[in-house]
Amino acid sequence: MANLLDQLKEMTVVVADTGDIEAIEKFTPRDATTNPSLITAAAQMPQYQGIVDDTLKAARETVGADASAADVATLAFDRLAVSFGLKILDIVPHRVSTEVDARLSYDTDATIAKGRDLIAQYEAAGVSRERILIKIAATWEGIQAAKVLEEEGIHTNLTLVFGLHQAIACAQNGIQLISPFVGRILDWYKKDTGTESYAANKDPGVVSVTAIYNYFKKFGHDTEVMGASFRNLGEITELAGVDLLTISPGLLDQLQSTEGELPRKLSADNAASSNIEKINMDKATFEAMHAEDRMATEKLAEGIDGFAKALASLEELLANRLAELEA
Repeated sequence: MANLLDQLKEMTVVVADTGDIEAIEKFTPRDATTNPSLITAAAQMPQYQGIVDDTLKAARETVGADASAADVATLAFDRLAVSFGLKILDIVPHRVSTEVDARLSYDTDATIAKGRDLIAQYEAAGVSRERILIKIAATWEGIQAAKVLEEEGIHTNLTLVFGLHQAIACAQNGIQLISPFVGRILDWYKKDTGTESYAANKDPGVVSVTAIYNYFKKFGHDTEVMGASFRNLGEITELAGVDLLTISPGLLDQLQSTEGELPRKLSADNAASSNIEKINMDKATFEAMHAEDRMATEKLAEGIDGFAKALASLEELLANRLAELEA
């Protein structure tokens, strides 16, 4: 009998949720995603020190000898994310997601500018924009920035999706892909309700992604749904059939080493016959639904703050490494 990973790949696109190039080589996913936390972890691995050092040296040459280490590190972050993205694209056959600075999540114009800059770096390296997804937090402002980028042929991955209102807003604005965070939704409900565990099919994160998938298929939205942030195998197997799943190396290893039958749980045909009310999502409706959804409100703010702190930590790490190189 085939292992669960091989069976999952037959019905869902498997994406590696890591900046570790060796892990991507091991599991042969179609796509890969990164974020500041993952890049920070990879940047501290000895095998990737050369990438970090080369990126820092190039950033120093760009900003000049008189610039502070902090200024060099800020420029180096974007370049390092692209450097890892380029290495990953040598392995995966399709796309890599590269994240916009989370500190820009409520600034539409700055997010657009940063997305254009990241694509320009990839294209200068000879990579087509079709192979890149610009990763943006799914605030209202982020969604509007993504709409502009999509109209320019720059495809986006709207991350930190916790509520149906965020998903619908993305779909109505022509976003390429969204990343609902399954495990973080579970974390919130466990803490809020005191419930220690849920059956896989009752897991609040699984229920949320299932509702989003069914809504999109029911009403013909082309936006891809990519479940993310998993805590256990049950969350993954209950979403078999969704468009994509981005999975950490640890859980990929468990899937690969586990044999058993993996039935399809989600399908467009079943979604088409589901009883769902269509919602027209404008800014007022988005803000009202977001305010009413305590989980989505708290987890979106927490996620943005976490990514911003991870970025600050990475910039500090880069500044320290630059000081070592220049000593």
